[in-house]
Amino acid sequence: MRSIDLDSLEIFRTVVAEGGVIRAAQKLNRVQSNVTTRIKQLEQRVGCALFRKQGRGLVISPQGELLLSYAERLFRLADEAESELRSGRAIGVLRIGSLESTAGSRLAPILSRFHRQHPGVVVELATGTTGALLQRVANFELEAAFVSEPFSPGALDSRKVFEEELVLITAKDVAAVRRATELAGMTLIAFASGCSYRKRLEEWLGAGAVQPARTLEFASYQAMIACVAAGTGFAVVPRSLLVAVKSAQDVRQHELPARVRKNRTHLVWNGVQSTSLQRLIELLPG
Repeated sequence: MRSIDLDSLEIFRTVVAEGGVIRAAQKLNRVQSNVTTRIKQLEQRVGCALFRKQGRGLVISPQGELLLSYAERLFRLADEAESELRSGRAIGVLRIGSLESTAGSRLAPILSRFHRQHPGVVVELATGTTGALLQRVANFELEAAFVSEPFSPGALDSRKVFEEELVLITAKDVAAVRRATELAGMTLIAFASGCSYRKRLEEWLGAGAVQPARTLEFASYQAMIACVAAGTGFAVVPRSLLVAVKSAQDVRQHELPARVRKNRTHLVWNGVQSTSLQRLIELLPG
């Protein structure tokens, strides 16, 4: 556990600069006993003497010289951090989450532009289902995340950012699908529970009293699309993703009803936005 604070280091540095406790106390507008106590507490924390007596005065010890060099570096870093924060520049780490489809089809040009404009920010991207991402944002593990309808934001703030068109995909030899009942007895291929696209598809199937023969769960769209192309079953994906991964020619696309087809991706965040998140939002559509 860290036990040295900048206030204690400032007192220590002033004692060194002023050549003693009395002048340091005057400089810091503190009583002499307070400065003496703070120096003794600092010595106890670091486990060594920072000064040695020489006549009536104090001389900094070798260990004190070492601490002073670190203190100067810490003060420079503190000043630099304050200056950067006051400048309004985006710095530090920005941890965001995204649906895999959004990451694959939407975010690359946005994040590339963000990196060019804000090189001082390191973006850490995590993918997952809408349900999992919402939980991570709520727990402050992620600052923000791109999630899809349907979802309940709860206490989170949200903003619509992308319009998506969902399509039903099957193997190329499957006849045109116009109704949910035509999928009866086939295998549903989807992400794990918590995926908003899967929920929308299951609601459509349920409205038609259709029960898939079985459900296969995958962790990536590439695997899902490959499985569909091989004739294993059917899935729902954003049309933009098929274009991005160049897989449209490998499967047959079937138009879904408007209430299922039309979908929107939202950005959700928890509490006050950091400067980095504000700059990212400025690059988003809408």
